[in-house]
Amino acid sequence: MRAMTTLRRICVYAGSNGGASPAYAAAARALGTELTARGIGLVYGGGHVGLMGEIADAVMSGGGEAIGVMPEALFDRELGHRGLSELRVVGSMHERKALMAELADGFVALPGGIGTLEELVEVMTWSQLGIHSKPCGVLDAAGFYAGLRGFLDHMVTEGFLHERHRAGLLADPEPGPLLDRLAAWEPPNVHKWLDLERS
Repeated sequence: MRAMTTLRRICVYAGSNGGASPAYAAAARALGTELTARGIGLVYGGGHVGLMGEIADAVMSGGGEAIGVMPEALFDRELGHRGLSELRVVGSMHERKALMAELADGFVALPGGIGTLEELVEVMTWSQLGIHSKPCGVLDAAGFYAGLRGFLDHMVTEGFLHERHRAGLLADPEPGPLLDRLAAWEPPNVHKWLDLERS
């Protein structure tokens, strides 16, 4: 039997707005509560607004660990959450993303905008290239990520994305089952795949 992935901390990407549906904020709070119940720490962008604030508040109110990572320019605009376990201020967005990835054992995207999408796609790309071997998932609250999932399927159909890489994005509408799937995820043999694709 294969050992499960150890999830000590999860990096969560989330919108700095609350979105149009109350289901999104509810999902953020539910994920924060589930992380705390499982003893899993939160790593996120460090903001106190939108879905970022919702999940951080849920983690902290439950006695969990929440580490924020924020570029100095955003912190100076008073967007930083003041009630976290730790708030790390870095020099740039590149440093922010690298440190968040380093601190976490897996990645989850809540609903969000272009920044959330960019961060999710980047860590998926890093996984495809073998830069990390950590699970990636989306909390598909109210079907928010149905369009993205369909587009990824379209990429597979059109020959631009291999099915094994498409399968690397896990999805569930509920935080508990999603975390279970992240913990059960098996890292692919990326180097073997790259060798096969070159041959």
